[in-house]
Amino acid sequence: MKTARAARSQIPVLHRRPEPLPLLRWSHMRSPLGRLFIAVSEKGLCAIVYRQREDNFVADLDSRSTLKRDSTATAQVAAQIEEYFAGRRKKFALPLKLSELTSFQRQVLAATSRIRFGQVWTYQRVAQEMHRAKSSRPVGQALGRNPIPIVIPCHRVIASNGGLGGYCGISGRELKRWLLRHEGVRL
Repeated sequence: MKTARAARSQIPVLHRRPEPLPLLRWSHMRSPLGRLFIAVSEKGLCAIVYRQREDNFVADLDSRSTLKRDSTATAQVAAQIEEYFAGRRKKFALPLKLSELTSFQRQVLAATSRIRFGQVWTYQRVAQEMHRAKSSRPVGQALGRNPIPIVIPCHRVIASNGGLGGYCGISGRELKRWLLRHEGVRL
């Protein structure tokens, strides 16, 4: 007589074929702010990074993905960013992939995406737009994790006292000030 334990050990194990790794295609472009790295997936734009070394950019991409350098795949993003820097584009029309972000982060970025070219909102206003008036600090933290700066215009969010607030690392305030001046904002 077999024990229940022995019977369970004889249950066939179904081996699932591993799903293929998602493909991330990336390239870089020149801009007035220096080199920008761009990454896209089949679902849309997933990263724009300023002033970083290529090896660091690639290392920071999703390690569960297959990576391929492919400027053709990023051409639409690069073209729209070039139009923005040339003053011919005020709003981006690109599919975005933000599924790795939390629901709160996606809500912050959705609210921030409604800020028009040449306008600024405060962190408090973004929180109010989300109906979370007491969340200005978490809003700032979420914006600090924006994987798609410029396209999702977190540079248009400033402190309540009129100060710039944070932006994209060590030299971020310089970049933020440049982007706002480019859009005609005087602080």
